[in-house]
Amino acid sequence: MATETGRRIVLLFGARGQVGNELREALAEADTLISSPDVDFRNIDSLRAVVRQHRPDIIVNAAAYTAVDKAESEVELAFAVNAIAPSVLAEEAEALGACMIHYSTDYVFDGRKSWPYVETDTPNPLSVYGRSKLDGERGVDVCKRHLTFRTSWVIGSHGRNFAKTILRLGGEQDTLRVVDDQIGAPTSAALLSKVTAMIVRQMESRPASDARWGLYHLTAKGETSWYGLARHVIVRAIAAGLPMRVKPNAITPVTTADFLLSAMRPANSCLDTSKLCSTFGVTLPAWEIGVDDELDRLLPAMKA
Repeated sequence: MATETGRRIVLLFGARGQVGNELREALAEADTLISSPDVDFRNIDSLRAVVRQHRPDIIVNAAAYTAVDKAESEVELAFAVNAIAPSVLAEEAEALGACMIHYSTDYVFDGRKSWPYVETDTPNPLSVYGRSKLDGERGVDVCKRHLTFRTSWVIGSHGRNFAKTILRLGGEQDTLRVVDDQIGAPTSAALLSKVTAMIVRQMESRPASDARWGLYHLTAKGETSWYGLARHVIVRAIAAGLPMRVKPNAITPVTTADFLLSAMRPANSCLDTSKLCSTFGVTLPAWEIGVDDELDRLLPAMKA
C-alpha cells in the first residue's frame, strides 16, 4: 500500500510496449512505480504472486496480445493475455481495495455504424482479437474502482506500429498499396499516457461509489484512413530529409478486400470521446499533432 512517505505504489504491467514505455515516465513523477515487464501473463499464479508481493494502490495493465491476424490461430493465447489475465488482476485489485487501469480497443465493434461509437453502443467484435479484448473489459468490471480506456490505432516511438512499418517499406519500395476503406483516429502513446496520469490523479482516492469509475473512449480528435495516415507519414519523412524511395503519389489506395487477411477489421473505428472530455475536463488534440510528435522522435534517429 502507500509508502511511509505517502507516495502511492503503482504496479505497471506491459512496461516495454508502446503505451507502457510512456506510462513509465508519466506515472513515475509522483509515485513509487514498479514495472513488471517479464511476468508471463499465461501464468495466473505468477500474476497473483506479483500483486500480493507489492500490494499496490494502483494496478495499470498496458500489456496485451495485439497480433490481430495471428490471434485467429492462437485463440487460447490471445484470450489468456487479453481476457483471463486482466480479470485476475482486477480480482486482486478489488481484494486490496486498489484501483485498476486497463486499455481496450475499437476492435470490440463491428464498424458498421456510420458515425463514432459511444460507450453504450453494443459491441460486436469481428475477430478473435476483438472478442478477447471485450472479454477482458468485462472481466475488469469485477474491480469497482476501475477505469477502462478504449483507444484506436496507437502510434508510438517504442514497439511496433503502422507508422514504423510504412517508414520501413517506404525506404525499400517504389510503390505502396494501403487500405483506404477503414477509418479511425491515430492516437499517440504519449497522449494516452498523459491523459491516463491526469485522470488517475483525479480518481485514485475516490470511493467505489463515485460514478466516474468505468469505461471511456480515449482517442485523438478527427479521423483518417490507413491510406491517409500512410501519406501523412511519408510526407513528413521526406520533409525531414529521410531517404524515401516511395513518393506520396506512388501510394495507391485499395480496399480491405484486396488483402487476404485472416481477421476481419471494423470499417469504422471512430470512437466518440465526449464522455471522457466532459467528465474529466480533457481537451484532446487532432490526430496529426500526436502523430507528428511521435515522428519528431522517430525520424531523427532513423535519419542518423
